[in-house]
Amino acid sequence: MMSVTDFGINQFFEDSSGYRGTADRVLQPTTTGELAQILGEANEKRTPVTIAGAGTGLTGARVPHGGVVISLARFQTLEISKGSARCGAGLALSELQDEAAKTRQFFGPNPTENSASVGGIISTNAGGARSFRFGAVRRHVQALQVTFADGRTVELKRGDRVDFPYQVVRQPQTTKNAAGYYLQPDLEWMDLLAGSEGTLGVVTEAELALLPEPGAILSGVVFFRTEEQMLDAVDEWRHLDGLRLLESMDARALDLLRPRYPEISPNANAALLIESDLTSEDDVEVDRWTERLEREGCLDEESWFGMQAADRERFRAFRHALPAMVVDRARHGNCRKFGTDFAVPLERNRDLYNYYRERCDAIFPQQYTIFGHIGDANVHVNLLPDTEEGALKAEALMEDFANYVVSLGGTVAAEHGVGKLKTNLLKLMYSEREIDAMREVKRQLDPHWILGRGTIFEVPA
Repeated sequence: MMSVTDFGINQFFEDSSGYRGTADRVLQPTTTGELAQILGEANEKRTPVTIAGAGTGLTGARVPHGGVVISLARFQTLEISKGSARCGAGLALSELQDEAAKTRQFFGPNPTENSASVGGIISTNAGGARSFRFGAVRRHVQALQVTFADGRTVELKRGDRVDFPYQVVRQPQTTKNAAGYYLQPDLEWMDLLAGSEGTLGVVTEAELALLPEPGAILSGVVFFRTEEQMLDAVDEWRHLDGLRLLESMDARALDLLRPRYPEISPNANAALLIESDLTSEDDVEVDRWTERLEREGCLDEESWFGMQAADRERFRAFRHALPAMVVDRARHGNCRKFGTDFAVPLERNRDLYNYYRERCDAIFPQQYTIFGHIGDANVHVNLLPDTEEGALKAEALMEDFANYVVSLGGTVAAEHGVGKLKTNLLKLMYSEREIDAMREVKRQLDPHWILGRGTIFEVPA
């Protein structure tokens, strides 16, 4: 077992949201036996334990409120088989993706930050750019090795059902949801633990489903003159056979990107990123895409397309550059960044998008951007107020957005989880009775509330 030195300890006290905490020690066990010993002692002494992934989270779930931090960075195993991969919790998603690609397989969900750890994406039930086709991570978990708060280590597989009584809690009618515990009838352990944000047990290994790569993939960045044209295309394209990625960028997003990507058309005020499966590079579907672009009034001659892995990576980097530039603008422009992770039922996508635009234009013109997983009706709004008065308005607007999303039957946490920063929003989405049902599950598996203290729920008195 390794104890992290003071020199490296601070990296475990924050995540990508900038939220910070403190802890007494950071430990890096190398075996499940060492992990079980740590948890057993912490449980006996009632010491808070926070599980640390790669730190890419945005809700503070991995940020400690005292006690001990356990880093799973040394759990790095990887074994690729036909149809599945056995992964250590500390393995980077990018490594899983790279090794699976060598066998012409891929992991269906595609969380934006591929430096995230496997344990982290399971913990939050992460989604990403391909989730509207393949679903979030929960759906792809086939087996888990888990150590519970009392030090018990168990192997669980798909089909194993939760063996204690619980109350069913309604789910929003969205394609993904990472708000609270997934308490549905005939609940399987895989579905309960995925998305529980390190509050019910510690996942050390996981078996994840892999899918065979198609014969070819058409990828592209399709530009539009207006956001309305882009929204029309979303409605037309979302249900196309073979479409596996559908991401949007608004006019302000493109303006942010133009200094780095001067090749963006000056006529473009919105964009969709797409990927579509093909049987081969000569597939007639390529011709159908040409017809679609003409029909939807896209800037087809100024859009970007490719069929090679290098093209997909280039477009992924283009998409990934946007949130990084938003953060950079906030950091160097004396701004605070406020971001949403809300989703609504697919048929309410345009309602939500238009509400975001109208409210942001009224309060923060040119200080916001809307982009993200429009295929899931899960676009992210980022507000960038540059005054304290603006920050207060942004906080109020975030709550206004959350209330509107809930009124449409949506979720306040689609893919990032609740963590420690969104516990107030959980109360907008679920009744006190429903939250109590979740707390009761927590008590069943962690009666002393040592795991992830302050994550999802406030600490009980």
